[in-house]
Amino acid sequence: MNAVIDLLKSHRSIRKFTDQSIDQSTVEALVEAGQAASTSSFIQACTVIQVSNSETREKLAACAGGQAYVASAPVFLVFCADMKRHQLACDMHDAQMQSGFTEQFITASLDCGLFAQNLVVAAESLGLGTVYIGGLRNKIADVAGLLELPDLVYPVFGLCLGYPDQNPEVKPRLPVSVVLKQETYNDADDRGIIAEYDAHVREYYRTRTGGGKDMTWSEQISGMLVKESRPHMLPFLQERGFLLK
Repeated sequence: MNAVIDLLKSHRSIRKFTDQSIDQSTVEALVEAGQAASTSSFIQACTVIQVSNSETREKLAACAGGQAYVASAPVFLVFCADMKRHQLACDMHDAQMQSGFTEQFITASLDCGLFAQNLVVAAESLGLGTVYIGGLRNKIADVAGLLELPDLVYPVFGLCLGYPDQNPEVKPRLPVSVVLKQETYNDADDRGIIAEYDAHVREYYRTRTGGGKDMTWSEQISGMLVKESRPHMLPFLQERGFLLK
């Protein structure tokens, strides 16, 4: 349709990178592109921490479940939902900040997602590859300690950046008819459509892994959602001043 849409639809997660470095000026330009994303009520609640220290990177890779590319990627960024500077803004005007609201957690977290996706699209437009690292939340308290995060700041996810050293296929997404509804939430046909989609995903995994992974989308999701999902997150966030009311 156009170059931007073609770029968006060609997104792949990249987990192998060349040794080519990325200029710091490029990193800063990408962050500026991220800042240009929409932000709820101009709250600008995302802080990005660039981690270059090799020892810290190794520890973060361990926190993320041993994802080696966290340590080896040319650039690693951690996106943090940050209400700390808003407390500072209130202090600058002798105002008492009302914190801990669920709405503040939602808007700060969404700000990080919007910021990061802008940055990813900008990076891919320059020929860079990326992969999000939600695994940092496996040991989120350890990550917060390594990054010396204060209260009202939490690490949402990490992001590896570099020049791709692999060329994986684009992972097939759910059919538009499943995710785009008209007027109301009508899912009467979704079971059959997802069953057809499952066949495409199974073939994708077989091709990608040389037959090593034989699984459909619904099998993957059902296997994941019968397990607890990071139950430590709620107490951690509440200790940090989020989700109190």
